[in-house]
Amino acid sequence: MKRFIFSYTAGQLVPYIDWNYFFHAWGIGTQAADSEKAQEIKRDACQLLNGIKEHVVAKAVFALCDARGDGDNIVIEGTTLPLLRQQHSQAGRPNICLSDFVAPHGDKIGLFATTCDTKALADEDDTYTHLLAQTTASRLAEAAATLLHRDVRRKEELWGYAPDEQLSPTELNAEKFRGIRPAVGYPSLPDQSVIFIIDSLLKTAEIGIEFTPNGAMQPHASVCGLMIHHPAAHYFAVGNISEEQLHDYAARRGIASADLHKFLYKNLHK
Repeated sequence: MKRFIFSYTAGQLVPYIDWNYFFHAWGIGTQAADSEKAQEIKRDACQLLNGIKEHVVAKAVFALCDARGDGDNIVIEGTTLPLLRQQHSQAGRPNICLSDFVAPHGDKIGLFATTCDTKALADEDDTYTHLLAQTTASRLAEAAATLLHRDVRRKEELWGYAPDEQLSPTELNAEKFRGIRPAVGYPSLPDQSVIFIIDSLLKTAEIGIEFTPNGAMQPHASVCGLMIHHPAAHYFAVGNISEEQLHDYAARRGIASADLHKFLYKNLHK
């Protein structure tokens, strides 16, 4: 395993902010992104960021690990990460699992986490400032993941599987690159509790991330997940799973099925 720690200033990250998700956090749809209300909030966020351009606002940890696919599991540095497989894909398409994109006879996988503390942005002395700092911090954590992933793909000392990649920030946010970085809690990796398995290797405490008993990250503006380099890898939603798959998954996790219900309630058949 190769492991790296990074720090990012606001100035480094601003070009990689996806403002569409910022507006979404404020309940502003894509069609209203050019409205006066939306632009006023964005101006306030930019003013906040302009005042701290040289300040370190985000940190990241990345680990490049030996891995192999093993059925519906990925074995990472000898640690098994159980995963879930789609059971209801579209007609003519296979039911996929993230492990399908990791070679069974030996491969590499990246583990990553990024975080931004709202205290690095502003004193939260009123409700609006608090929400502005919180939503801006979330975008900075995601921007750090975008910048980290770009460097991981391009730099040989990190991984360098796409050294000739030349993409603009807009193209990066549109995910025009090779590979994916599924985050814990997202549709292809819906069980928040697997974050403890990932953290047993990644050691996110070194960049200031802590976890609640349910696997929620503190600071809230944090992202943690996998980096997969297979050229055919793509995002998908696990969707609904049956009790049969839940029991199989629980057995692979070594956890009682009942204890996983709270993490997978959105995926269980109603």
